[in-house]
Amino acid sequence: MENIVFSPDLTIADNVVLENLSGEIEIELLGANLESIKARRDSRDISALQSFNDPKSQFFDPTVLSTYDLRHLRRTLPVIVGKNVVAPYIASARRIVRHETDVVMATHLILYFSTSVPSAIWLFYNFTYLHGVLHFLMQAWYTGSYTLMRHQHIHQNGVLTKDSSLVRLFDMYFPYVTDPLMGHTWNSYYYHHVKHHHVEGNGPDDLSSTLRYQRDDLFHFLHYLGRFFFFVWLDLPLYFFRKGQTVNGARILFWELFNYFSLFILYQLHSKATTFVFLLPLLLMRLGLMVGNWGQHAFVDPDEPDSDFRSSITLIDVASNRYCFNDGYHTSHHLNPRRHWREHPIAFLQQKRKYAEEKALVFHNIDYLMITVKLLQKDYDHLARCLVPIGQEQIELSMKDRAEMLRRLTRRFTEEEIREKFPRAGQKQKEL
Repeated sequence: MENIVFSPDLTIADNVVLENLSGEIEIELLGANLESIKARRDSRDISALQSFNDPKSQFFDPTVLSTYDLRHLRRTLPVIVGKNVVAPYIASARRIVRHETDVVMATHLILYFSTSVPSAIWLFYNFTYLHGVLHFLMQAWYTGSYTLMRHQHIHQNGVLTKDSSLVRLFDMYFPYVTDPLMGHTWNSYYYHHVKHHHVEGNGPDDLSSTLRYQRDDLFHFLHYLGRFFFFVWLDLPLYFFRKGQTVNGARILFWELFNYFSLFILYQLHSKATTFVFLLPLLLMRLGLMVGNWGQHAFVDPDEPDSDFRSSITLIDVASNRYCFNDGYHTSHHLNPRRHWREHPIAFLQQKRKYAEEKALVFHNIDYLMITVKLLQKDYDHLARCLVPIGQEQIELSMKDRAEMLRRLTRRFTEEEIREKFPRAGQKQKEL
């Protein structure tokens, strides 16, 4: 299909989804009534994806590594390695993780505790600038995957099995070790994302809302970034206090202040190691979170800005879905925040007609960071080429019309429009 790019690094699920959408575009362009063919294709693809997630299926395909699918490992690794190393590891890890598909969670935890943790300790013991720079670069590479692993952790109350009390304790407390190494302050991701962002859903009371900003304006983005960068430690507790959630407000204020106090003490003890181990990852994470969130919620339909379909997007790309646990299915995540990451492609295909009816946006061959970059460059032509049109209305648009549609969806909302579209904004909410 013209303009549809199938990267060789797409996950198996993303290939299935993108081929499904590409085939539907071809059918729509034929102008024929082929609903029965569409239904059969959808049923086939959904069944295939479900079998990949079913431990009882012969096609069960657990995720072991972010970089490669299991079938790729089986094809490329020597048989003796697959039989004596990979297979026993998968069997053991499946008993440790919360969901049998999630062997990759165990893989990542082993990776972080065998590299990040000892490297950080050694920097405080014997610091060198070369080691400090290499450590920071390693953490920069880890942060995306780690953050989305934690994303699963905070929504599912853990990623490891509940059957072992020892494993449950580790699952509960490992973030207190790894979060600061990856640039997160203790517990702030949970309170900001689960208790705040998913409650407000990019509405006017959402501290990370994009509504009041012109989303292709650099100065608006810098204001958005700066507020979060410097004031989230205060804004988030005040948000909870305004909403009548005093306990949540007190908790997050304590954790934020305790985190910064700990960094201050560590800086006094060893300024160089603290800078490379904790401060630089913190700065990078704050930047990455806001650049990513801007891209996730840049396109907001002025007709229904409170709709999850029309205020968030779906990405079918390598960076978001292979390395970051299907983070590209952001609309699906907002529709059901507790949905397991491997279920997103299935849910998307099951609700594909609803996505089209609601004029949802699907992109491919681009990640959230590059969406933000292209918006700030006002490069709507590039964004239009990355759009995967769904539904007859979008499919019939020319590239120029697609670009104009996207431009319209980035316009800032006036306060009058916000009051009209969000009449209940500012009201207190019960503590969740």
